[in-house]
Amino acid sequence: MVRQARLVLLLILLFSVFGNGQTTAPSVSAVPAQDRATTARAFNVDAAVDAYLAKMPPAQRARSDAYFEGGYWLVLWDFLLTVFVMWLLLRFRWSAGMRNLAERITRFRPIQTALYWVQFSLVTAILTFPLTVYEGYFREHKYGLLNQTFGPWMREQLIALAVVVVLGTILVVPLVGLVRLLGKSWWVWGAVLMIVFLAFVSLIEPVYLAPLFNKYTRLEDPRIRDPILAMANANGIPAADVWQFDASRQSNRVSAYVGGFGNTQRISLNDNLLKRCTLAEIEPVMGHEMGHYILNHEYKGLLMNGVVIVIGFAFLNWGIAFALARCGQQWDIRGIRDVAALPLAVIVFSLYFFLMTPVSNTITRTMEYEADMFGLNVSRQPDGEANVDLIVGEYRKLDPGPVEEFVFFDHPSGRTRITAAMRWKAWHPECASPEEMVRPVFRSQ
Repeated sequence: MVRQARLVLLLILLFSVFGNGQTTAPSVSAVPAQDRATTARAFNVDAAVDAYLAKMPPAQRARSDAYFEGGYWLVLWDFLLTVFVMWLLLRFRWSAGMRNLAERITRFRPIQTALYWVQFSLVTAILTFPLTVYEGYFREHKYGLLNQTFGPWMREQLIALAVVVVLGTILVVPLVGLVRLLGKSWWVWGAVLMIVFLAFVSLIEPVYLAPLFNKYTRLEDPRIRDPILAMANANGIPAADVWQFDASRQSNRVSAYVGGFGNTQRISLNDNLLKRCTLAEIEPVMGHEMGHYILNHEYKGLLMNGVVIVIGFAFLNWGIAFALARCGQQWDIRGIRDVAALPLAVIVFSLYFFLMTPVSNTITRTMEYEADMFGLNVSRQPDGEANVDLIVGEYRKLDPGPVEEFVFFDHPSGRTRITAAMRWKAWHPECASPEEMVRPVFRSQ
C-alpha cells in the first residue's frame, strides 16, 4: 500500500516532478495537580525511552538503519535518473517526435495532448524501470520488507501505470490548455489547478484507487471494531463501519488511515495491524488517524503544500522560459505552449522539489506529530503507542540526529514519538500498561 501511495503521489507531481473532541476512555479519578506534578517529575522519561528502544535487537536495528539511510541516496538517484531521462527525450527530439505523432493522428488539441501523455508515460516508465525494479522489488526483498513474488508485484506496477495514464490525462490536458489559453499568467491558474487535483485525488482514493491494490472488507470482530467506532463517534467522525484490507500479501508493515470526504470517507486498517498488535496498540494508531481527520490535516496540508506549489509554478515558468530561449530550437520545441516542452517542465520542477525536500517533509512531519498527540489523548495508551513505534522502526530509523530527522523524515522518528508517549505517561501514570511494557513486539529472526 505504501508503494502504491508513492506511485500516486508521483502522478500528482509528474507534470512538475516529471515525485477537540471527547475521549472514550473510562473516567479517571481526579488527582490533585500538585501530586500529579510530583509524580511526573519522579518519572524518568529518558530511561523509559531507552528501555523501549532496547527492545529492538541490535542486528534488527542495524538492518533498519541501513535500509532507511540507503533511502537517502535513492532520493538523489531518483532525481538524477529523472533528469537524465528527460534530457534524453529533449536531446534526441523524442519528445518532439511524440508530439508529431499525436498531431498526425488528430487535429483536436486536447486529444493531441492526451495521446502525447500516453506516449510520455509509457516511455518514461520503460526507461526508469531498472531503478524501479531494484528499489521496489529487489531492495525490499533484501531487507525482508516485501512478501510478493515478481509476478504479483509486476501486476501492481502495471495497475499503477494505468492509474498514472488515466489520472495524468485528467491533469495534463487542462494544464496544457491553460498554458495555451493564458500565456504568461498560466502558472498562477496552473497552480490552482494542481491544488484542486490534489483534493480530487484525496477524495476518490479510499473508494476508487486503494481497492485496485487491496481487497477491502468490513471488520467484523467486535472486540476491535467497537472500541474504534466508539473513539470515532465520540470525536465527531460519523462512521458506522471499520474496514480492513489485506496488506499482508504485500508486506508485514502496519498501517491505517481515515480518508476521503463525505460519502467516500473510510476508517481503514490493514490486517498486519490486526495480526501483529494488541488492542492497546491498535487504539493509538487509529486515534492518530482520526486526529488527521479531526484536526483538518487534509485541508491544512493542501493549504501549506499549496504555497509550495504556487512558488514552484512561478519557478517553473521562469525555468522553462530561460531554457527554451537557449535550447528550444535545438530540441524542436516551438515554445512554452508546445506540449513537447513537458520533459523540460519535469527537469525544472524536479530540481525545485528536490531542493524543497526538507520543507515538504517538515510540513508532513509536523502534522504527524500533532496526530500522535491526539491519538495519545484519545486512546490513553502510551505503552501501546511506544510498541507500535518500535514496529514501525523495522523500516524507519529509530534514532537519527536532529539534522538528519529535519531533512529526511516525513514522520517523527521513533525516539521522538516514544519520548512524546513517555512524557504523556509521566503525567498520566494511571494509564501505564505493565503488559505492554514487557511485551515482545518483534518476530523471531
